[in-house]
Amino acid sequence: MTDTPTAPMTHRQVLEALSGLLLGLFVAVLSSTVVSNALPRILTDLHGGESAYTWVITAALLSLTASTPIWGKLSDLVSKKLLVQIALVIYIASSALAGLSQNAGQLIACRVLQGIGAGGVTALAQICLAAMVPPRERGRYSGYFGAVFALATIGGPLIGGVIVDTSWLGWRWCFYVGIPFSLIAIAVLQRTLHLPVVKRKAKIDYLGALLITASVSLLMIWISLAGKNYDWLSWQTGAMVGGGLALAALFVLAERRAAEPIVPPALFRHRTVTLAAIASVLIGVGMYGATTFLSQYFQLAREKSPTMAGILTLPMILGLAVSSTVAGKLITKYGRWKGYLVAGTFMLALGFGLLGAVRDDTSYGLLALYMAATGIGLGLTMQNLVLAVQNTVPRHELGAASSTVTFFRTMGGAMGVSALGALLSDRVTRYLTENLAAARLPATGGSLGGGEIPDLHKLPAPLVPLVTDAFGHGVATVFLVAAPFALLAFLVVLLIREVPLRTVQDVPAERSPELVKD
Repeated sequence: MTDTPTAPMTHRQVLEALSGLLLGLFVAVLSSTVVSNALPRILTDLHGGESAYTWVITAALLSLTASTPIWGKLSDLVSKKLLVQIALVIYIASSALAGLSQNAGQLIACRVLQGIGAGGVTALAQICLAAMVPPRERGRYSGYFGAVFALATIGGPLIGGVIVDTSWLGWRWCFYVGIPFSLIAIAVLQRTLHLPVVKRKAKIDYLGALLITASVSLLMIWISLAGKNYDWLSWQTGAMVGGGLALAALFVLAERRAAEPIVPPALFRHRTVTLAAIASVLIGVGMYGATTFLSQYFQLAREKSPTMAGILTLPMILGLAVSSTVAGKLITKYGRWKGYLVAGTFMLALGFGLLGAVRDDTSYGLLALYMAATGIGLGLTMQNLVLAVQNTVPRHELGAASSTVTFFRTMGGAMGVSALGALLSDRVTRYLTENLAAARLPATGGSLGGGEIPDLHKLPAPLVPLVTDAFGHGVATVFLVAAPFALLAFLVVLLIREVPLRTVQDVPAERSPELVKD
């Protein structure tokens, strides 16, 4: 059963309906960005190390990855408005619990719940937009989504930095601050969002969600521990990698047999969906994996406060905001989108490559230019991959198709954060050991808290420049490794066949504009 067609909504009606969705999206993005600049301070307080830093980010991405297809499938079956409100309630509860965390383990567990709520809001916002306006008009409103994403990304680090630097607030308010916005979003959605409701019985593919979560988790645990707890070439590596791949194979088999698969195999009969999914994984590795560590660069390589670290990342975020807004308007005007994807993935690869050359003493002018290029690449890429997929599938598959793109992007991001975090930890240790040897200082970890995130203000003065150099060089290596993933995404996007955006809301399944055969 599909949604019953409704009369086209006016621009004002769409904006009114989107107001609560955009506020909810702001909250969802804020949940990640508000802690980015605060994490070094948070984990110093909770006695967490580099692995905990990685897992605080990864835990939310992993739960977001596993839950996104379920949210998307549910949106094809029940009230989309109710689902968004439920996702916001989950976010509120998990944020309150995160603010009460007493150790890194509790914080990571709460981040898992936050990822479920934020994943629902992020996926459902795009799905609701697709249900309201035809693809040709979607570029215009996708620009608003990009602008809100940029605003939350700009405001998040600044808000988090100010909160951490304000003694009478403290880092726990980084989690509490999103709760009022969530409550307002729920109220606004109740009043403004009115969409057709599909009611039919269906089974949710919990087995599929469990298998893909287990597969990705096992591979991430292997990446996090390899080289430290055991050798890269060891029986532990064989067991974890083999187990992860076996679970992935079981996931594919489960999806082929499931009545309502979370990632419907039939979607991949569309060439655009297949290529967009591959590109999304590659972009996710770079987008989440690389940008996660910018806050470490500014705080631990350039000795900046959390507040200043947020301000210094503005060139990247402004590049994202401007490019996504301008591209959205141009796409709506001309109905063409592939050129922006090609330019975006190329700029992303270029930006990451340039950031791979930075050090702790790189001039900020050059650094700002490199970040702006990265931001422009992200702004041209993120929303438009979803748009390309939505333009390909029939309306009754919009929810599953939209969430599938997000699913693969966040899965790539979760694995990217884990892998690049392990790489950063290894490189910082290596570069610091080399710096200590060159300075003829003892190579002891005791001064650095036994592998914990260092507090530069508490280190002996001779050690500080050695630590900042190690972190500057280490973070640059992370960006350098992320660049080839963006370059591969560029090559994949070149293979996508452009289909002009539809000016009608629906397309019959049998007349879907692009199948694998072309």
